[in-house]
Amino acid sequence: MVTLDNLGRKLCGILQSQSFRGEGKEWKLLGQEQDESILVSWLIESDEEDGVSKLQSYIGLYHERNHILEVLCTFNRYVNIIQASINHSHTLLGFITKEKKYPSSYETADKRTSMDSSGVVSVEVYKVFTLDASLPEEQREPKDFGIERSRQIMIQFLYRKKDCISNEKFLLFIHQESISLNQVHLKKNGSCEMELCGCLNTESVVREFSWAQWDPINQSLYYIHYRKTQLSVEGEEPEEGREEELSPTLSCLQFHDDMPHETVLNIPLNLPQLSKTSVPCGGYEDDPIPLRVHDCSLDLQVVCDTKGVVCICHHYLYQPVKPPMTEVRNLEESSTTVHFAYSVTLLHHGCVIHCVVPGILWSQARTMKPTFALYGDQHMAVYAPGLFTHLLDIGLSHEPCCHILMSCTLPGIPFYTSHLVPLLQYGNTVTVDLPSLDLIPLTVTTRHLIETFKNDHSLENQLAILHYFLVHQGDLETISELLMSAAEHPFELSVPQLLQEVIIGGAFASAQRNLPADAMSLVALLPLSTITHVAEVEVKVNRQSMSLTQETLWNTAMMLLSPQQRLVPYRVDMWTRLWDQLAKRTGKEQKPRFRPSLVADKLMISLVCYQPEALSRSSTPLSPGTSLVGSGTLADLAAITGTRKGPGMDVLPFCEVESCTASKQEHVISVNLRELSMHLLKNSNKQSPMHVHVVATRYVAAQLEMSKHLCQLLCQCAAVDPHQEQERGFSLIDQLDEERRYILFTLLERYYFAVDSMAFPLPQGFTSFFTYLGYRTLSFCMFLQYLQRNVFELQVDVMKIIMADTEDTQEGVRKKLRLLLFLPRSRAKRLLNQWSHPVSLMIRAREHALNILSGVEGTQARGHPTQKAKTTYVSTRGLAAFPSADRLSPLDTFLDLLTAKASLAELDFGLLIEATVTSTDEFLE
Repeated sequence: MVTLDNLGRKLCGILQSQSFRGEGKEWKLLGQEQDESILVSWLIESDEEDGVSKLQSYIGLYHERNHILEVLCTFNRYVNIIQASINHSHTLLGFITKEKKYPSSYETADKRTSMDSSGVVSVEVYKVFTLDASLPEEQREPKDFGIERSRQIMIQFLYRKKDCISNEKFLLFIHQESISLNQVHLKKNGSCEMELCGCLNTESVVREFSWAQWDPINQSLYYIHYRKTQLSVEGEEPEEGREEELSPTLSCLQFHDDMPHETVLNIPLNLPQLSKTSVPCGGYEDDPIPLRVHDCSLDLQVVCDTKGVVCICHHYLYQPVKPPMTEVRNLEESSTTVHFAYSVTLLHHGCVIHCVVPGILWSQARTMKPTFALYGDQHMAVYAPGLFTHLLDIGLSHEPCCHILMSCTLPGIPFYTSHLVPLLQYGNTVTVDLPSLDLIPLTVTTRHLIETFKNDHSLENQLAILHYFLVHQGDLETISELLMSAAEHPFELSVPQLLQEVIIGGAFASAQRNLPADAMSLVALLPLSTITHVAEVEVKVNRQSMSLTQETLWNTAMMLLSPQQRLVPYRVDMWTRLWDQLAKRTGKEQKPRFRPSLVADKLMISLVCYQPEALSRSSTPLSPGTSLVGSGTLADLAAITGTRKGPGMDVLPFCEVESCTASKQEHVISVNLRELSMHLLKNSNKQSPMHVHVVATRYVAAQLEMSKHLCQLLCQCAAVDPHQEQERGFSLIDQLDEERRYILFTLLERYYFAVDSMAFPLPQGFTSFFTYLGYRTLSFCMFLQYLQRNVFELQVDVMKIIMADTEDTQEGVRKKLRLLLFLPRSRAKRLLNQWSHPVSLMIRAREHALNILSGVEGTQARGHPTQKAKTTYVSTRGLAAFPSADRLSPLDTFLDLLTAKASLAELDFGLLIEATVTSTDEFLE
């Protein structure tokens, strides 16, 4: 069982260490300030002289860094304190109390009322108090502001960068009434203590609002208000009796030290129309962390970061418009279940993410509140207790495309949690459960992601997990473990796409690590993932289905205040960074990423005309210049990345040597380099050609590196580890047992398809190794089908070993002849010269005669083995080997025909005569 730390126990220990009388209980969080200090309240039960116990309420300030609990206020009775705030110098405290009141009937007409167990009507009222914390503890008396409302009230002090100030400002929130900015003038006495002067200036900043939230880090105020919509066309008269419709709008006020506040954000929202006559929700959920003012009809939260990340998170419940009517049972179930849904509007990307989980019981869904917390620099964790955990890809490094949907069983989170709230001092990774005050780490472990990958067969989820470990974590060891699980089911249709994600994401991460700082702007143009657009993701976790969609917002920049319109133009803050981020991601400045499928389409055409025997290395350059390391060979290209240290990290089970002068791999690399360079040049903004060439070269080198590394991982998945095997190449294949050979071929077949469809280069020597592996694994009929579809390539080295492995029986000769038909003429001719068989002799003789009769120059046989004894024997038989009535043989007539077409020096009489004699033998019977 996981042992959790409890904030209440920690604070009790601090009280005991400070020799505080009594033991604290019923600890409650009241708020958290910008300096990460936490305001808390607790109760202490004390015994009076008459033996009657008495409850005392306390307000304290907890400094987590110093591990100090400072007592701010003591009450001689029980006081229900729901929220508090303190100024920067910790001298002025404001807090809100909530208590029940039993008014008369005429006083309850405009208030939210409830009925207790005795049937008496009561109303909960909020009150505002301030306290001068600079006075000695025995002189501190709370001062009532004289404000009493049945609607929720909150208070929050503004923080300034300047320490020496003569006044303090605080915001006072009254739900559905106003948000006021209050200024308290302070003065210094002889002992330099700050005293409350009593002069209060009030300024109304927001009139009516339905929801509000305070951001203590950026000193920003978010609120929702209703605006009138323009429904009629200009010049037309409005219809009589038609009510004006109000549309909800989310706005944000940014507060400054030395200037007035300004509105920096106005976003129209799509919220359900609330009733204007009756109260839709009967009570408030007092949320001090983060400070929000709202009733339970709207659960919305803004999560932001100073780097320019702004996320609007909205959680809601709804029922389908038309429930299924097939059976009465289905109708009854649909009436008790709802759809649990949330949406996250990513302003920095100009899009919104929707997630829906259907079929949740109403009794469970109405008490369930999801937690939205930034997780690291690139993700947001969305946790719903007992339902799910989502890891949304929302970072600034690239567009959101790889979202992970998981089960709710995160390690370290107990089952009883109901409402987790992130705390500032823990970096949003540790949350507190408000009812129990348990400090619970909201951590998505590597093991949990691995289990999700193995148990969840959703392709989008598996691709997102691979992307997470490749691009964001750089954890290749975990990638090998994930590939091990995928290799257990190699015939799954998703395996090639998983391998494609590995090479695409791995090449992107490798190139990004090796690029200079001045060329990082071009990273946004490199291929990132096989998931290019999130249309709809459907995942079923623990028999619970959930769907996720992503939509693009229209012209998000119109909702922001531009930098030149600010009070201080172009002052750098969160909103200017958000504006710059939107300018990169949206509009005309958004450039498309390079698509590997473009290279694959061009290679499909160019490889038809590709003839390795007709090319040399000088005619297929790897780069347009000489900036590559060394002489620009493939070995130099592979040495560019060098990201994994240590010798023998990418040892392959075959020798990385190509038998032809210009390999297909070199052709693929050159096409990738050319197409990527052109794409970068067209879409880069004021980047020098040298930067373009560096990025293109680094990425192509990363392609080769990831291709080799993936090949090595798959070989290890097939239990073929080159570090442990004694042989390599064709000898290794001959030593493998049939089962291992079949598994290795199946995995390498998926690997070949993934690499070829993404136009990545194959490692040198792979083509011949894979062809011979298929020859030893498949039947000859199936092997020919692979050859016909250009999956296998018959290089010279693999053909030599196949020709030597096949016996010269009648069936073996027919197999060799069928294989020779798949070869180019020049390559087949070289192999025929080395095959000592009558069929080879006859084929070469026929080709020789064909060349003579067709008028081809220089057609005499070259490299024909001299067989003096046999040729002499044939010549002694003379030209009368096939005598006729007039002593002339058909061979004489044929030779006369050839001499009429060519000179005697161009004829190979020995080859022709020997082939003629051999043709009479019955060697194929």
